[in-house]
Amino acid sequence: MQVLRPPETKGRMEVDCGGEVLTTKGQDRVDESKDETHSENQGSGALDTNYGGRLIENSHLERFMNRTRHRQYEIAFDCPEFTCLCPRSGFPDFALIKIRYIPDEWCVELKSLKLYINSFRNQRVFHEDVTNRIADDLVELLNPWQIEVLGDFNVRGNIKTVITSKHSRQAEKVLPNY
Repeated sequence: MQVLRPPETKGRMEVDCGGEVLTTKGQDRVDESKDETHSENQGSGALDTNYGGRLIENSHLERFMNRTRHRQYEIAFDCPEFTCLCPRSGFPDFALIKIRYIPDEWCVELKSLKLYINSFRNQRVFHEDVTNRIADDLVELLNPWQIEVLGDFNVRGNIKTVITSKHSRQAEKVLPNY
């Protein structure tokens, strides 16, 4: 899993065009909002049914410039279908991951967050580790004023686990408790 920090406009520029993010590379213009992953398999005529798996496998977090820096505000995401594998048994663990942050200069791009969250589905990882890893990766990418990542894991073996990871840069506002 890699965390992407886009180069500082060196040959690549992202532009918001009415809800679409257009990425330019030199003189070429690519519309990333169009999903062209339903390509046919080398002339066989069959639809590619594993394009989602490849997107997840090659996922990386992306960010965009916060356009509302004149005030602090909260962004909140719920990821109710989070899955990973128990590192001891290999059985699946299911959780609701809640992410709340107060952005400074950067915001996380939602499709990249979705693919990043889904990339844990086949990883053997402890609840504490995955919750803190998500927080660490988002702090590294965004450097927010404040962030809280909550992992609310389903009951396993009569035990319910809730992990909360917090990071703060002395924001003017404090996130209230859930």
